[in-house]
Amino acid sequence: MPLKLHFYFYVTTCIALILHRCDSPSSLRGHSLLRLCMHQRECGGIIVETDKSKAVIMKRNIGSLIGFTMGATDGEIGKVKDFYFDDHTWTIRYLIVDTGGWLSGRKVLISPQSLLNTDWENKVFPVNLTKEQVENSPDIDTDQPVSRQQEIELNQYYPWTFWGDGFGPGSLWGGGIGTTGMMMGTLTPFGGIPYGDENDQEPKKVEGDPQLRSCDQVKGYTISATDGAIGDVEDFIVDDNNWKIDFIEVDTGNWLPGKKVLISPSWIKDIDWPTSSVAVNASIDQVKNSPEYNPDQPLTEEYQSHLHQHYGGVV
Repeated sequence: MPLKLHFYFYVTTCIALILHRCDSPSSLRGHSLLRLCMHQRECGGIIVETDKSKAVIMKRNIGSLIGFTMGATDGEIGKVKDFYFDDHTWTIRYLIVDTGGWLSGRKVLISPQSLLNTDWENKVFPVNLTKEQVENSPDIDTDQPVSRQQEIELNQYYPWTFWGDGFGPGSLWGGGIGTTGMMMGTLTPFGGIPYGDENDQEPKKVEGDPQLRSCDQVKGYTISATDGAIGDVEDFIVDDNNWKIDFIEVDTGNWLPGKKVLISPSWIKDIDWPTSSVAVNASIDQVKNSPEYNPDQPLTEEYQSHLHQHYGGVV
């Protein structure tokens, strides 16, 4: 086992022991291992404080993950340039990786299913793939909309399983991100996708996938309340355990100078993709009076509870 993995297991075990022995998160603040966790905020982590009965949850700003190195089992693949998410489940489906000079600037799609334990400090996403596997993968033009047909080809090539609402049995992901990648299921990939007859090895041609969206392209979309515009999409916050987008970070600079707020995808009423606008089921005053979000502070459970309570009666 690589030295980094040994170190990772050591650190995570120590953190688990500390959380088990301490009465409250506040008693951990002076501990060196907590300081190690707090350092991860510089690497794109937003630490969620928990009590002793709960695991430490990490949430990440998508923007802070751009430029991370994607590492195969035998060398570097390239740099993360963007993320594709499913606008139905609001889950990251692919990382877009620029291979640079290695494959003449070709961009490839890598599913979070392939991720191993992320090296947050050195900003590296290790994956359970070889460079040869990536080189020989289906060549997809990421500057064009990715069709469902192309996704089928990817999932036939790689050992990935996709079921429309996520990866893995019973949840969005098979078993979370672990040391050997995400657990693979045994169900038929792409349930409901039309194939030919039983003797036909090639799937029928299908239309493009309108649910697959680029995080980078959606940044800047206008957020509209029920009575007018209130801000722009600035970033996305994902749970690094299941890669589900928990919140959209909204910059209200032109409307409420200096204030940032968070909107849950579940509070979105409609998205007009042609006009680049997102409608939320709340008024300008309701958004204006929502708890302010500070990217430099931990995203605590208390904050999230207040946020949900604030919008609870209107969305």
